[in-house]
Amino acid sequence: MPFTLHGLPVSQGIAIGHVHLVSHALLEVNHYHVAQKHLADEAARLADAVATVQGELIGLKAAATLGQAHSEVGAFVDLQLMMLADPMLVEAAHALIESRRCNAEWALVQQMELLVEQFRQIEDPYLRERQADVVQVVERLVKVLLGHPGHLPPRRRDGLGTIVVAHDLSPADTIGFRDHNISGFVTDVGGPTSHTAIVARSLAIPAVVGLHHIRDLVEDDELLIVDGTRGVIIVAPDDSIVEEYRLRRAELELERSKLKRLRDTPATTLDGEQIHLLANIEGPKDVAQVKSCNADGVGLYRTEFLFIGRDTLPDEDEQYEAYRAVLKAVPGKPVTIRTFDVGADKALNGAHSRFEPNPALGLRAVRYSLAEPKMFLTQLRALLRASVHGRLQIMVPMLAHAHEIDQTLKLIDKAKAELRAERIKFDEQVPVGGMIEVPAAALALGMFIRRLSFLSIGTNDLIQYTLAIDRSDEAVVHLYDPLHPAVLKLIGATIQAGARYGLPVSVCGEMAGDPAYTLLLLGMGLRNFSMHPGHILEIKQQVLRADLGELAPRVQRILKMDEQARVREAVERLAG
Repeated sequence: MPFTLHGLPVSQGIAIGHVHLVSHALLEVNHYHVAQKHLADEAARLADAVATVQGELIGLKAAATLGQAHSEVGAFVDLQLMMLADPMLVEAAHALIESRRCNAEWALVQQMELLVEQFRQIEDPYLRERQADVVQVVERLVKVLLGHPGHLPPRRRDGLGTIVVAHDLSPADTIGFRDHNISGFVTDVGGPTSHTAIVARSLAIPAVVGLHHIRDLVEDDELLIVDGTRGVIIVAPDDSIVEEYRLRRAELELERSKLKRLRDTPATTLDGEQIHLLANIEGPKDVAQVKSCNADGVGLYRTEFLFIGRDTLPDEDEQYEAYRAVLKAVPGKPVTIRTFDVGADKALNGAHSRFEPNPALGLRAVRYSLAEPKMFLTQLRALLRASVHGRLQIMVPMLAHAHEIDQTLKLIDKAKAELRAERIKFDEQVPVGGMIEVPAAALALGMFIRRLSFLSIGTNDLIQYTLAIDRSDEAVVHLYDPLHPAVLKLIGATIQAGARYGLPVSVCGEMAGDPAYTLLLLGMGLRNFSMHPGHILEIKQQVLRADLGELAPRVQRILKMDEQARVREAVERLAG
């Protein structure tokens, strides 16, 4: 019997596919007693599961050796194989089965909890983090014991994809799905501007979040429809519903194909103003999308995705290659590379991982970089080395204090001095800009204007910090409102200050790629938009219909309003 669920739409499009459950709840296993005569069978079941997981891991390692998987996979697999061989895990679980006459899953989880507690007592942060590897190994074993697949399923013969259903997905999880046949994401938690949602949009995969208990309501391999535009999930749809959504998906694809005609049309308003539409990317793999929409350059290259989801940091040469590849791929166009913005929900693994009570307000972005000067200097050297291959701009995230800019500029000078001493070429005049993401920065722009070459407004964090809302917390995400008068006043004032002092200002947050806000931002004076490349043609369509002379006075009146409802009505009327 089909049934429908409603959540938050975070990535447009329609996906039809089969469920793949990703659930940590697998570790909440049942406990039952095993009769004496069946204890040998239970022990054999555990031994078979260990052999199966060993086989999976050895297969993963072979793929890594052949270059078919991430380079860190080999080390990761070796570590998990060692844990499988550790008597403190499997042998101890066997002993528990015998002594407590219990099922294998429960014995494993009991032993896992004991080991995790021991790891927590270790002072060395790197060794302490190995508790996560213990949990992952046991998860694999429990999945096999319970009959769940331990890996993403292969491509299906019926042409339908896989829809990942999880409690939550970290950005690293989501990135890890990039090379698989994933049609959609569905999660219990999350909001429209969580980084997971942003990554889903960057991969152009339909996604719905905030469904609370979706994992309890669907089963592995069950047919599912994800309407990422309306936030609707249909579980076990019948043939007529599937056909209806196939038609709707075809209509969406037709609309997208019509937009492709705008690819080479200049983004010029009705009154002749040229608007620059740039792309947000996460690595060299995204350059193809930048070219497919003929973006005016890269307005935001999120380098943190080189760092997260791995146990060792990329060295200078690896970073240099990743930056050089993008600069060479878009010759003659600006490429704005943001220094790593780790922390909060983009945590590092291994020795660089941290626990903070409130990570969104803790050591993240430029604060993290300045706290790890050696790591930061390595990135700056890699960026400067790459600068000879194109039009590089370096952008620093989440600035709030003058000393943060000064320290960053000193480190850049240090990196330049080192490269000169080593006779390594770089562009001496690389522009350095900063992101306006906290109210303090937007309210004290003078320190930035005096020290930097350009500004970029990160609307996602600016809204979060202005309204004191954790944008990944589903309990308060409904309060996240880009049209709050305080938010608009901060954005408008930043754009106008940039124009007054001749400092280029762009918006690289989600607002830039949402057509509902294009006319508003144009009326504020914004001339540089940076967004996911998949949104550029849709925004260009809005630009081509805009008359700035008519928009500007209307938007100035909106900026004086102090009631959200009136602002919303006025913004909707801008579209005519």
